[in-house]
Amino acid sequence: MPRVLTAEQITPEWLTEQLRQAGHPSVTVESFDAGDVGTGQTGRCVRYALRLGGRRDGAPDTLIGKFSSLDPTSKATSREMKTYRTEVTFYQQIAPRIAMRAPKCYYAAIDEDDVEHAILMEDLAPARQGDQIGGCSPEIAHQAVMELVGLAAPTWQDDSWTEALGRVQDGPFADMRGLYNRTMPGFVDLYAARMDPEHIRFIQAIGAAEQCPLYEFHGEHFALEHYDFRLDNVLIDERSSPPTITTVDWQSVRVGKPLQDVAFFIGSALAPDVRRSVELGILRDYHRGLLEGGVAGYDWDACLQDYRKGIFAGFGISVISPVLVVRTERGDQMFMAMASRYAQMALDWDAAEFLN
Repeated sequence: MPRVLTAEQITPEWLTEQLRQAGHPSVTVESFDAGDVGTGQTGRCVRYALRLGGRRDGAPDTLIGKFSSLDPTSKATSREMKTYRTEVTFYQQIAPRIAMRAPKCYYAAIDEDDVEHAILMEDLAPARQGDQIGGCSPEIAHQAVMELVGLAAPTWQDDSWTEALGRVQDGPFADMRGLYNRTMPGFVDLYAARMDPEHIRFIQAIGAAEQCPLYEFHGEHFALEHYDFRLDNVLIDERSSPPTITTVDWQSVRVGKPLQDVAFFIGSALAPDVRRSVELGILRDYHRGLLEGGVAGYDWDACLQDYRKGIFAGFGISVISPVLVVRTERGDQMFMAMASRYAQMALDWDAAEFLN
């Protein structure tokens, strides 16, 4: 049996072993049904419906397995960008030490070549995945951003995480300007005809700039950031009030600029007219949460400036990613919606002043 199993190699015996190690010593997985979940652009998710025997001791009826993509291009991209290894590292080392909600992990491993990985985690159904294209309500946006306090405050200006995660400037993002300019023309070719010309011009202006917050490594204010914190990567449970938000897809977590996560989420999750009416209130609550969480010496003006600069993180994902991963119709709609919302957000906040 290989050290890291693929989805097809999962057995009842293996699942039994993981459940017993997680605190269910008398349970037995007698059999299961498996079915793919989601579109699988960068990885493959499988839901396992378990038929259990023995004393269950609260063992779950279903689990989610996350594996490497079946698409060679996406798998190669993930290997180059170390996204699979990063997510395994998150569940092994980071999740137990932060206050942000993430799924309970039963198993996480990756092979030495960073090709095959497997993560077994709790199934949070009936919590629903956010709809990146449709957006969300201000209440959900507020709750999601407040979850980020539990990631940033415990790791604020703690550079020790760079050893586990690697430094951004040493990896595939070392030359972000070069990466952006290699992929941006492909984005324009794909989507310019269906987007606002003013938004396309701003996207091109980022590439032409010698200096831009997108290209800069973190400065004085740093912490762990999710770096892909958007609606598609949160699960929303509306059985509680306010809704419970759980964050998934930790493939990009890094030491970086925490306000990028905040701007990234608000900019893409809310339609521009809604965003304009609520974003300052959400941002003030986030800033207050940081201070209450023990962050010192970070005033409101610094937070607001970091937020404005954080808008550019949205272009790093929405412009670069669609050229590197397998294309789907929904993916095209999502990337266009995100890029358009970020461009409008940048225009609203006069963010062009950061382009030199």
